[in-house]
Amino acid sequence: MDLQIRERGRPLVLLPSCTREWGAHSYQVVREPYLDALRQAGCTPLVVPAGSPKEWLALLDIAAGVLLTGSPSNVHPEYFGQRVRDTSLPLDARRDAATLPLIPALLARGIPMLAICRGLQEVNVALGGTLHQAVHEQDGLSDHRGSDAEGAAAMFAPAHAVSLVKGGLLQTLLGREELRVNSVHGQGVKTLAPGLRAEALAPDGLIEAFRKPDAPGFNLCVQWHPEWQADREPASRAVFKAFAHACEEYQSQVQEAWY
Repeated sequence: MDLQIRERGRPLVLLPSCTREWGAHSYQVVREPYLDALRQAGCTPLVVPAGSPKEWLALLDIAAGVLLTGSPSNVHPEYFGQRVRDTSLPLDARRDAATLPLIPALLARGIPMLAICRGLQEVNVALGGTLHQAVHEQDGLSDHRGSDAEGAAAMFAPAHAVSLVKGGLLQTLLGREELRVNSVHGQGVKTLAPGLRAEALAPDGLIEAFRKPDAPGFNLCVQWHPEWQADREPASRAVFKAFAHACEEYQSQVQEAWY
């Protein structure tokens, strides 16, 4: 499979699946917009079911990139030293167990990484940061949750602006100082992990994007959802194109090392 995919010239991007319970059965799922956005950018997506970190580490040998997706579930607060504040909100212990040990490994190897929503929160926690479990309950912070009462189009519509940090990757990539984004998250960054640098801030000061500048490969973490209508929204398309380009370059470097 590895050789066939590489011969087609489309970089292979791994995505972690989420665990869902329907009736008496458990399923591994990924929302289709993530897959569509990767294909449109020129990548081949491969969904990886929740499993042991060893399975993921083995798959990194054939990966040109990793996309950490969003999810309705939250990172378990035990990973950042807190107890569960609202037991009615979904958790996903199997995803936590798979992705949190993975993140330092892929960053160290220079494998391109794009992290979205829950993915951003996973990266911050995996590297030693903490989260607000309920952003809307914090003094001075706004309610960043979306509502699906009027359907997906309304839920993922632009909700507020973010200020892009001058000289950061996002600001350089997009060539602008501000961007309007959607907002459908309850958790958010409380303390940024050591070594991470903010890339975008919401009007209330909440960190909306960051990266690890000393990592050897492309990495970008955003709290909003650029996969939504990535084929039509220029900034979202630019983010995925930059990620895909980094995956292509990484794949070329690996191939040169092989031969």
